[in-house]
Amino acid sequence: MTDADLDCDVLVAGAGPTGLMLANWLLKLGVRVVIADGKPGPTRESRALIVQARSIEIYDQLGIADRVLDAAHRAEALAPGFGSRVFGRIPLGALGEGLTAYPWIEVLEQSRNEEILHDNLLALGGSVRWGEEVTSISPAGGGVTAAVGGRTVTARFCVGADGSNSIVRRSRDIAFEGVTNPHLFYVIDAIGVAGMVNDAINVRPGTDDFLLGFPMNGRGSWRLIGLVRDNDGDGKVTEDDARARIRRDFAVTYSSTRWFATYRVHHRVAAAFRDGPFFLAGDAAHVHSPVGGQGMNTGLQDAHNLACKLADVIHGRADDAWLDRYEAERRPVARTLVSTTDRIFGLITSQRRPVRILRRALVPLLAPLGVRLLPGTAGGPRLFQYVAQIRIRYPMLPGQPRDPVVGRRLPWTGENFGALRATEWQIHAYGPASPPPDLTLPFHTFPAAPRTPLHPDLLYLVRPDGFVAAAASPAEASDTFLRALPSGWRKPGRREPGAEVT
Repeated sequence: MTDADLDCDVLVAGAGPTGLMLANWLLKLGVRVVIADGKPGPTRESRALIVQARSIEIYDQLGIADRVLDAAHRAEALAPGFGSRVFGRIPLGALGEGLTAYPWIEVLEQSRNEEILHDNLLALGGSVRWGEEVTSISPAGGGVTAAVGGRTVTARFCVGADGSNSIVRRSRDIAFEGVTNPHLFYVIDAIGVAGMVNDAINVRPGTDDFLLGFPMNGRGSWRLIGLVRDNDGDGKVTEDDARARIRRDFAVTYSSTRWFATYRVHHRVAAAFRDGPFFLAGDAAHVHSPVGGQGMNTGLQDAHNLACKLADVIHGRADDAWLDRYEAERRPVARTLVSTTDRIFGLITSQRRPVRILRRALVPLLAPLGVRLLPGTAGGPRLFQYVAQIRIRYPMLPGQPRDPVVGRRLPWTGENFGALRATEWQIHAYGPASPPPDLTLPFHTFPAAPRTPLHPDLLYLVRPDGFVAAAASPAEASDTFLRALPSGWRKPGRREPGAEVT
């Protein structure tokens, strides 16, 4: 888009991982987008680090999963411990087997995620207006007018993906509700690390502290996270303070660092994710602790969800009310995540004497049991699904009871996710079936999948984002699916020859 042509469908404020993912999807879906950020280019610090299975599935749908996997370092296991003690390994592949094509946790720093997304954005014909901050926004004529780097941008919609201090959220007076953890934390990208379980995410609470270790690319390279205090009493909190506690309490040493920073952990969720033509996504909408490596992934999935809905509305397939579903679906996910990580983080970091005693007594008792038992129980795969964010459920048809398929991300069968790369509404059958006669949606048939909850006697309506909107018998599919399609959906005509895809 030229400097003289700054009229667009969607203005994206912020070019971090969430904003870049959103811009990628909007361009792929044929939406005119302007994305701007006050930074001179993609983030250089490593920052967020974990890419979960659901996010890699979205990267695959975008066509760049191979690039992400090539750049990432695979964490093949969890290694629980306590202080300097380690209790073994819990292999992740065994927990996620049969649930996804990516049954591990991939370690890939935010900066590399941004680089990959930025390169793909350029390949799609887009660009980022680096060094051009969104400084003001206001509603105008049913859309948005914004000042961007001294220029005026007009857009139908604006998405704030501009972090915890979001100009979009603040300009709309949307409250950012929650608390701030009272402790100060360190993050270190360390080289030459010794004392960790290799190729595993090390989780080591202690009586007074905790240590999280994430393996990174490069021999002996690790991300270390924990509590930091002014050990030497000089009035400053430095890397030496953190290094001394890591060596003393966890018997972990390292030779040098690439990055050291301190920060406070916030647990906050925006009071609304939509205000007319304005939307919030990623850290502008929710911030939380690093427990579980969920933050960046939640933002990437916000972007994917919202992009598909915006495209439906902008291309006239649905009316504006369809966009209300974004908040209805993604805000409960953020609230659950923030409350869960807040409780877990509170247990890990609390300095109250009863909690410290409880940690010292229970963790050494329960962690070895988890190493032995978790891979062979139903709880192991379920835990993996929660952490990998493939167990998220959205409400679909009003009054519909909970269902093992409807409202959830499409169960993976080993071959059905290829159809999702078209990013379109489609119908799936898992066994011999014919398409509903009154719907012109693409129709895909797959072999029966007895190890999944997909039923061979039902048809499934699958959304562009890969979530199942409805299920019905062939006789009832037309009526059920028409009710499940977005409000304002253009009434389909007769099926055209060749519309069936098998």
